[in-house]
Amino acid sequence: MVRISIRAVYVACAAMLGTMATSARAQPAGASDGPRVDADRVEARILSLSEFGRNPEGGVSRVAFSEADIEGRAYVMSLMREAGLEVRVDPAGNIIGRREGTDASLPPILFGSHIDSVPFGGNYDGDVGVIAAIECAQVLHEHGIQTRHPMEVVVFSDEESGLTGSRALVGELGEGALSERTHSGLTRREGIRAIGGDPDRLAEVKRAPGQIAAFMELHIEQGGSLDKAGVDIGVVEGIVGIEWWDVTIEGTANHAGTTPMGSRNDALLAAARYVQAVNEEVTSEPGRQVGTVGQISADPGAHNVIPGRVHTSLEIRDLSREVIWSLFERIEARAAAIAEETGTTFTFTLLDVSSIPATMNEVVRSVISDAADALGLSWLSMPSGAGHDAQDMARIAPTGMLFVPSRDGISHSPREFTTKDDMANGAEVLLRSLLAIDAGALE
Repeated sequence: MVRISIRAVYVACAAMLGTMATSARAQPAGASDGPRVDADRVEARILSLSEFGRNPEGGVSRVAFSEADIEGRAYVMSLMREAGLEVRVDPAGNIIGRREGTDASLPPILFGSHIDSVPFGGNYDGDVGVIAAIECAQVLHEHGIQTRHPMEVVVFSDEESGLTGSRALVGELGEGALSERTHSGLTRREGIRAIGGDPDRLAEVKRAPGQIAAFMELHIEQGGSLDKAGVDIGVVEGIVGIEWWDVTIEGTANHAGTTPMGSRNDALLAAARYVQAVNEEVTSEPGRQVGTVGQISADPGAHNVIPGRVHTSLEIRDLSREVIWSLFERIEARAAAIAEETGTTFTFTLLDVSSIPATMNEVVRSVISDAADALGLSWLSMPSGAGHDAQDMARIAPTGMLFVPSRDGISHSPREFTTKDDMANGAEVLLRSLLAIDAGALE
């Protein structure tokens, strides 16, 4: 395989433009080649998008399928049209903005992210990738740059509660997932309809290997490695797999005053020991694996009643699917021992939101690092501990992902923040990577 020099791509861009565009912000060494993104425009659009679902803490609660999500999507679609894209909503609720290429025989290059948030989330998670993708399309549009491949900006639906849009693209959004209730109060099936999709036509969304030339996603790191090291760009090596379980613990509800301590089947006591067991098993050997118990509620929930039932959860993440399931088996065995000791029962129900571990394409990773080098930006190869739509897309297309710093490593919080210059750096690298792929880097 011969990889096209990214410098050659810049020269071609310069020839098409007839001049070198410049940005209002200070440029790193080598950054003057080719068209430039507008850092001020990127930041202004991020701030405008943050108004949809804004909460008193300064972040957003723009959960998928909510009114705030619907309004935010309308705003984003207006930006896409302004960038010269032909916009549609597919049956899974994904927003697709297409720009035709000069060679109709070539498959499209896709790039984008999501705009839905977690409850009480921040203003940069997903949003940076979407606004940067639109900015890349707008730069191509404003400078009249024609690409060989069609370009498609994608805003995936419902990323936060299960990668809904990307799972539909790979043909794995099943009936179980459609029936699950989301943070909006709607089931996924109802939510997809609310945002303009049609869950009865999901088969039309699926794309087979070969139908997409490449996929790229820009995202905030959501961790502190880049910020702490003072590095500009993260080149993602791989994305962790994620498994979720609902956990139900059944004991016996009884009078808190008349039931001796030794005669209790306390579901909440069993839950407390279970939480500790999860932490012990996950940390019992070295590695990047993580396990979390993020939900817990006790019934009947009265001061004077021993809890008879507890609803809780389990999430395990790792780059290895084998590690995830090995950990689960050990946690399940610990739960069985706790059940025996406490006179309770544990039921683990696997949710239909699995995310498969994914390795990013080696050539696309090189394209990203070459782009960063040419722009005079520092970069670091790193794994992603968070799940992303890119891990689904990696199953059907050569996929790359790049990170920009998250200040203090904070994410899923109103305190989440990424600077204007860091967002622009990411958009610059994304733009040049897209042009390199279009020029034949993967051929």
